[in-house]
Order: sequence, then C-alpha cells, then structure tokens
Amino acid sequence: KGEIAGSIVLLVGPPGVGKTSIGKSIAESLGRPFYRFSVGGMRDEAEIKGHRRTYIGAMPGKLVQALKEAEVMNPVIMLDEIDKMGSSYQGDPASALLETLDPEQNVEFLDHYLDLRLDLSKVLFVCTANTLDSIPGPLLDRMEVIRLSGYITEEKLAIAKRHLWPKQLEKAGVPKTRLSISDAALRALIEGYAREAGVRQLEKQLGKLVRKSVVKLLDDPEAKIRIGAKDLEGALGMPVFRNERVLDGIGVITGLAWTSMGGATLPIEATRIHTLNRGFKLTGQLGEVMKESAEIAYSYVSSHLKQFGGDPTFFDQAFVHLHVPEGATPKDGPSAGITMASALLSLARNQAPKKGVAMTGELTLTGQVLPIGGVREKVIAARRQKIHELILPEANRGSYEELPDYLKEGLTVHFAKRYSDVAKVLFD
Repeated sequence: KGEIAGSIVLLVGPPGVGKTSIGKSIAESLGRPFYRFSVGGMRDEAEIKGHRRTYIGAMPGKLVQALKEAEVMNPVIMLDEIDKMGSSYQGDPASALLETLDPEQNVEFLDHYLDLRLDLSKVLFVCTANTLDSIPGPLLDRMEVIRLSGYITEEKLAIAKRHLWPKQLEKAGVPKTRLSISDAALRALIEGYAREAGVRQLEKQLGKLVRKSVVKLLDDPEAKIRIGAKDLEGALGMPVFRNERVLDGIGVITGLAWTSMGGATLPIEATRIHTLNRGFKLTGQLGEVMKESAEIAYSYVSSHLKQFGGDPTFFDQAFVHLHVPEGATPKDGPSAGITMASALLSLARNQAPKKGVAMTGELTLTGQVLPIGGVREKVIAARRQKIHELILPEANRGSYEELPDYLKEGLTVHFAKRYSDVAKVLFD
C-alpha cells in the first residue's frame, strides 16, 4: 500500500516517567514533525474545533494550527494531560475530541473556522494521562492504552548516569573531568531523597548538587570534585525518606496499594479496645469501597473463626478498632480485603502473622479472592521496602508472569484462590 494510517495511542503512568519524552522520541524515529499541546484544564470546545468566523478574534482550532505549523498532513500530535480536561457552559472538549480521535470519522474533520472538510486520518495522536478514572468511556474506547509504570532503584540509577547527570553538567557548563558523582552517592540520593515513581525529583536534586559544586569550582578554578555518599547531607540536608520499619506484631499486616503516584506499602492495624460490647470501628480516611471491604472482612472472619483456629466467641463481646495509617492520606479501592481479614484473624487467634509478607487481593463474603490491578507497581513497592514474600490472587498469575525477570528475582509469591490459602501462608 505504501502508506500508513494514523493511530491513537494513550500513555498512562505516574508523573515523571517520561510520557512526553516518549512522544518526542516517536516523532524523531519516524522522521515526522512533532506538535504538543496540553488539554489539561481546557474548558472550551472551540479550542479544538475552532471559532465561527462571525466572532471578532476568531481563530481556527488547535489541530488546524498544528497542521499549519508542521506543514505536513501526517505529524505526531501530542495531547498532554488528557485526564485533566474540564467542561463548562461553553461546551465539553472531551466530547469534541471524540470525532478527532476516531479513525473512521476524522477523515472528514470539520473545523468551524475553515468550514472545509479536513483529513486527519494520517496524523499519529499520542495522548498522555496519569489515571484513567477521569477519562470518559467513549473517548477511552478510541485509544490504545499503553501503561508505563514507575522505576525501581536500578532503573533510576541507569537513567541518572546516562541522561540526567550529563544533562545537568551541560546546563551548568561544567566539563565531566572536573565534576563527577559516585554510584554509591547516586544510590543514596535515590533512596533517601527521590523515592517517587518518576525521576523529576531526582533531576531536581542532581541540579542542586551541580549548582552547589559550581560555587566551589568558581572559588578554586583548578579543583576537581567527586561527590560521594557522605557529601549528600551537607549539600541537600537530611534525607527526606528514612528506611521505613515494616510494622509487625499481633493484628498488624502489610498490604500493597496502587495510587496515581505509583505503588506503596500500606500497613493495616487491628486492636481490641474493650470487651464490654460488640462493635467495629474504622479510621484512616477510607473511601466508601474500602469501608465496605472492611465490613466484608469483619463478617467473613467472624463467621469462619472456628475454621481458622480462633475462639468462635472472640467477636461476640469485643469492640475492635481497625486503622490504616497514615491518617491524613485518603485511601480507597477493594484490594485491601484479604489484608484487613488477616489483621482481624491475627487479633482473634492472638498470634502474630509470618514476618516479611505483603499481600493484596479483594475478598468476597464466601472467601473467594478476586483479582486486582497494578500488579507491577505493587511488586515494585514491595521490592523498595525489601519485602520478598508476596500473596497475590490466583487470577493475577498471568500479570505476574509477564513481569521482567529482574523484578521477579528473589521473590517468593503465593497465589491464593480462597482466603484459606492466605491463612495457611500467614499462620501455619
């Protein structure tokens, strides 16, 4: 055929993982012009479809402007932050994009200003987003979703050495021979100051190190500086992140959570306050879905205590309090079901669970363990906390098997179909 039709790709991932950079690289490798515009906070559909010519100061839409600037009909157009689009009385830009991003309809795209049919079918659209929740269903349906997950320390180390550090040196105009940084210092920087999913914070901290070193180099033009791990505190202050102690003991279980910022470990604590009356209390700024998960866990464990070796009358007079630290962080989602049930079971059996185990999975009233999302992010979060034994739902076995080998290395993973499989790992 000798030609290629455009396609619509959506890159989803936490901030700072390089979604915009990938768009630029796609354009470079294809040898096409690149045009980026952010649709975050856009409220007016005329930005996309243009204004009618009867208005004073009317302009064509952004897409016509992109083609005009690119001077070709097949550029790579990036629609940045597509999950943060607004809508108002002036119209709904997300609905205006439906026609633009449909390969069947955008052959005859109509801009209000030009009032001529325009063929957008050769354009390669690359969209970026942090989460999928706020993107309307019909719009999401038109795009091919590619998930980008956060980086682990080894990946950040390679990115810093190959890209970020040389870029900062070039920015400051310092030759490589006069300023260098050791691998140990980079690793300490990543683990102590820049533990987020992306690499933006890491780049800022490297920039800070370079600027402080440049001041020293100006004082002594002949000096050569090598930054070691011990020099970081003097330049950047005390580390922001300490090695978190994984909480353990009776009624304490480590869960795995997935946020728009990447994966995180989530300790869950349960304790018996008094035995005057039966009751159940929840704290930790939990969303509706998570509160229901806690209710299900409480009902399931209460009705199956005998089966799991606990005192069947334990909850009859116990007032139980379940807390999910940190108190100020809002949390929601069903994937903490088995974690909450395990915390309650540990309390009822008066037995601490096996150490160094983290888990995630949704629990039903009949004890089934249902699949969850974000397996890769959760595995990365566990590795970051030096946890090497995980419990995942059986239905997520495929997602786990697809992970690269370096992420699975040294991990012991138990797959649970029913809650009894979880209890076996923790208490037997």
